Amino acid sequence: MGPFFGRKRELDQLQLLLKKSTASLVAITGRRRIGKSRLIQEFAQRNPSYRFLVVSGLAPAPGITPKTQRQEFARQIERRLSIPPIASGDWSDLFSNLGAHTKKGKWIVLLDEISWMGMKAPEFLPKLKNAWDLEFKQNPELILILCGSVSSWIERNLLSSTGFVGRVTSRLRLEELTASECLGFWRSSPLSAYDQLKMLSVTGGVPRYLEEVIPSLSTDDNIKRLCFQPEGLLFSEFDQIFSDLFTTRQAVYRHIVELLAAGPASPQKICGVFDLPRNGVTSQHLDNLVSAGFAARDFSWNLKSGKPGKLSRYRLSDNYLRFYLKYVLPNRDAISEGRFADRPMTTLPGWDTIMGFQFENLALRNRRFIWEACGIAPSEVIQDGPFFQTKTRRREGCQIDYLIQTKQGPLYLCGIKFRRNPVGMEIKAELGEKIRRLETPRHSSIMPVVIHVNGVTEQVKYDDFLARVIDFTTILK
Repeated sequence: MGPFFGRKRELDQLQLLLKKSTASLVAITGRRRIGKSRLIQEFAQRNPSYRFLVVSGLAPAPGITPKTQRQEFARQIERRLSIPPIASGDWSDLFSNLGAHTKKGKWIVLLDEISWMGMKAPEFLPKLKNAWDLEFKQNPELILILCGSVSSWIERNLLSSTGFVGRVTSRLRLEELTASECLGFWRSSPLSAYDQLKMLSVTGGVPRYLEEVIPSLSTDDNIKRLCFQPEGLLFSEFDQIFSDLFTTRQAVYRHIVELLAAGPASPQKICGVFDLPRNGVTSQHLDNLVSAGFAARDFSWNLKSGKPGKLSRYRLSDNYLRFYLKYVLPNRDAISEGRFADRPMTTLPGWDTIMGFQFENLALRNRRFIWEACGIAPSEVIQDGPFFQTKTRRREGCQIDYLIQTKQGPLYLCGIKFRRNPVGMEIKAELGEKIRRLETPRHSSIMPVVIHVNGVTEQVKYDDFLARVIDFTTILK
């Protein structure tokens, strides 16, 4: 097992559970490959006085039934606790057996991929709830952790279930690592900060993907090895994600993310393109993509009141998915035939534009760094995010990469630029036009900001127009 990076806040939160005088029930969700199981392994390693037991569900596949899941659960318990064969005909018996072996002493028990265990077994969660009430929580030194990649299933059936109200001690949702937390994956690497950010613009802060990066290779060589070779992890990852997480409805989800890869879209547009009904089912599909960590829903807001509005757009927030849909999927046959092995990345159509979109996502994932660079305390932020102003008869439309509204009044209007060459004075005209169009409260100041990765010209640096010039590469220093 390799070195562990980041997750200080989550580890601190788990560590506090050791100070309790009662048993703990913890639920952890997050995107596939985000490091949920690895986090718990690290937590257990840092507390060697606790015995650690992990039992994992089987991934969905033809022939995997509730009976198969119970049998595998029993086999893992038998093997890891070194006990004789146990009955696997009923979840109550399995939970009771597990409870009997963990009823005394310090235990960290991880039930991994519980959504796979219980997805086809409606009795799974009710029997787990009874086992918690009657057996598991009787041991005050037990920490029972429930984990899974199908976040929507856990949210709907566990965290929002009346059966588990008041029972879940702590809930953690793992997001991508911040750019600064990813530094560990490039220890002693000769890559420049620009190249590291280019790599992150493809992988995002997903630990499993970053583990595959070879620091001594160039960014382009790493991208080729991972994405443009048939044996590369990120060549086949997309199909695995959708078959494991979305099972029978994967076609609908694929259509939605393919649309979002072209740019943000309103719920109305998504329904119109695919002739989907505007009802709770479609909303649930979109919410599931958000809870799975693949999409984000950005609400516009009223600049006068600071309150969220009703208009929203869904954005593909997962950098790997967009990169795959733009470059890997259209070229799968050519890649399989080895015709991409020597092709420079910069010759791919629209490379600079797509990398700009990728970098925007990366910057939005690391917005606290932007706040710091602008001198804004977190408590001062009223609203922030990509901002769009719809066109009416009285005003023009406007779209802003990133807008921050603060309590003291100033609006920080940010342009995010990922370029191989320094940003020139064209940024002044671009942001100036957005300022002209934006309908702002009277007496509000607007602070234009440019966020770059490869420098700005001397003219930009010393021009009085920009309130802040933020070099995003400094997040990696």
